[in-house]
Amino acid sequence: MTITNPLCLVNEFGQSFWLDDLRRDLITSGELKRLIEEDCVRGLTSNPTIFQKAIMGSTDYDEQIRQLNAQQKSVEEVYEGLVLDDIRAAADLFYPLYIDSQGGDGYVSIEVSPRLAYDTEGTIQEAMRFWKVIDRPNIMIKIPATHQGVPAVERVISEGINVNVTLIFSLERYQAVVDAYLKGLRTLQAKGGDVSKVASVASFFVSRVDVAIDKLLEEKIAAGAEVQGLLGKAAIANAALAYEIWEGVFGGERFADLKALGAKSQRLLWASTGTKNPNYRDVLYVEELIGVETVDTLPPATLKAFKDHGVARATLVSQTAQAHATSTGLQAAGIDMQAVTQQLEDEGVKSFSASFEDLINSLAAKREVVSV
Repeated sequence: MTITNPLCLVNEFGQSFWLDDLRRDLITSGELKRLIEEDCVRGLTSNPTIFQKAIMGSTDYDEQIRQLNAQQKSVEEVYEGLVLDDIRAAADLFYPLYIDSQGGDGYVSIEVSPRLAYDTEGTIQEAMRFWKVIDRPNIMIKIPATHQGVPAVERVISEGINVNVTLIFSLERYQAVVDAYLKGLRTLQAKGGDVSKVASVASFFVSRVDVAIDKLLEEKIAAGAEVQGLLGKAAIANAALAYEIWEGVFGGERFADLKALGAKSQRLLWASTGTKNPNYRDVLYVEELIGVETVDTLPPATLKAFKDHGVARATLVSQTAQAHATSTGLQAAGIDMQAVTQQLEDEGVKSFSASFEDLINSLAAKREVVSV
C-alpha cells in the first residue's frame, strides 16, 4: 500500500514525529489513539505551559481535584496527581509502539518542576522520584540544559533513567549535553547496568532562534547594513550544525564501544518547530530538518498543517554547507550567537516557571470552587 500521509512519510527518512501536547480529553476521546494509529505519531512531550492550558482551560479535571482535596492533599500534590495520571495513561497508549520499535519510540515526556532549573541535586531527586512513581519504562524525564541541569542529566542517565534534555539553544550547550549522556552511560555500564535499556533525546529549540536573530538583523538593516539575506536563516543553520556534531559523535569512535553494547544514540529532537513569523511558511522548520535518527515534536496546529500540505523528503543532510555560510555571515554581521542563545535559555526557564507558578496559584483558587 502506498503511503500518502506526509506525517507517516517522514518515517521513511528516519524521522519520528512526536506530539507536543497533552490534555485529558485527548486520551479519553480516543484522539491520541487515532493519532498513533492513523497519523503515525510516535511519542509525546509535555511541559508546564501545556498542563496549565489543559487543567485550567477545561472541567475535565474537576472531579479528580475534588477527590484529592477530600484527601487533604496540598496544591502541589493535587497538581502531581492530575499530571502523573495523564502521563501514565498516555504512556500506556504508546506502550505497544515502544515494544514494536524495541525502545526506539513510544515515549512520553514529563518535566521536572521549573523551580529546580538551577538546582542540580533537587533535579536529580525529582527525576528519580518521578521515574519510580510513574512506573512506566517508556517515559522520559525532561531536564533543562542549564549549567546546573547538565550534571543532573549525567547522574540520572547513570541510574538507567530515560532523559529528554530540554531547552537547548546553543551548540556549546548541546556538546555538553552529549558529553553528559556518554559519561552517564559509561558510569551505568561500569556498575553493571544495561546501557541498551536507556533512551535519551536532546531537545534543540528552533524557531525562537529566528525570532531573536531576525530582530537584531532588522535593527542592522534599519541602520543601513546589507544583511537581508540572513533573515530567517539562523535557526535552521544552528540546528544543522548541531546535527553535524551528532553525526561526528554517534557515528564515530567516541560512541563505538557503547554502540557495541547495544546503547542507543541520543537523538536530536527539534523543539519549537511551529513557525512564529507569519511571513514564513507554516511548516518551514519541519520540512527543512528531516533527517535520519531525529525527532520533531509538533504542536497540534503544526501537525495539522504538515498533514495538509507538508512535503516529506530528506533535507537535513543538505543543510550543512549553507549552515556554515550562514554562521559565518552572522558572525560578520556582529551577531553574538552565544549571547542570544543564553538569553533564550534564560527566557525559556522564566517562561516555564511563570506558567508553573500561575498554574499552582490558579489551581489553588480552582480547588476552592470545585470543592463547594
